[in-house]
Amino acid sequence: MLLLGFLDSALSGSLGLYSVLFLPVCVLTALWVREGDLLTAPVVVPNAFALGLLPAADHGGGLGGHLMGLVTALATEAGWLYGGTLIAGVVVLVRRVRLVARRAAIRGRAD
Repeated sequence: MLLLGFLDSALSGSLGLYSVLFLPVCVLTALWVREGDLLTAPVVVPNAFALGLLPAADHGGGLGGHLMGLVTALATEAGWLYGGTLIAGVVVLVRRVRLVARRAAIRGRAD
């Protein structure tokens, strides 16, 4: 997401591209995470979104202006943030249910 933030700031400067590309990143994150770490994906993606906003957010004068741009970007792009987190959560939940069912089937065969 940090690379996407730099790319967005270099290309367009608006957060539209960054926000839309956040959704496939959420899906890929939820699909690529190890089975033992499934529940961390919905926690990590909002943090990655905020990290990527550092270069993509509007820069004001000084640290205060940059912080204000970051908070404003988080507020205006909250729908994308919640949507991506929800997508990651659903994908992880489906993977977790399939994992538990597979383990139960293996235990059932062993008995």
